[in-house]
Amino acid sequence: MPPEFFLDRNLGRRVVEGPRACGWIVHRIGDVVPDDAQDIADEDWIAHGLDQSWVPISKDGRIKSRDLEIQPVLEREAVLFCLDNRQLSSIEMVGRFDTHREAIHRAVDRGGPAAYAVRRDRIECTWP
Repeated sequence: MPPEFFLDRNLGRRVVEGPRACGWIVHRIGDVVPDDAQDIADEDWIAHGLDQSWVPISKDGRIKSRDLEIQPVLEREAVLFCLDNRQLSSIEMVGRFDTHREAIHRAVDRGGPAAYAVRRDRIECTWP
């Protein structure tokens, strides 16, 4: 069974639609947290997603360097994915995810704790 993903609001609504059109199972934070999760801390949305067995994806790679925010990943021995470039268009973000779908699924299967950067040409473990 393929993994399900939980997308941070910073990825935007279009980024949810693209992977869904490619067959991904994707949950948008705004669909499960009121007010598009404007008042929820990163560690809380990450923990919520992981508690549902959803893999968190963000474009804020700094999450992995903040002890409080990475704690849910550490505690649950889970994985987190972040884009390595915050300036990508929605189309470029979706393209990166789908290009690396198999590698992302393998990383999820390996488990964690781990954080991966989704780069143009590969995914790379960047934490711990």
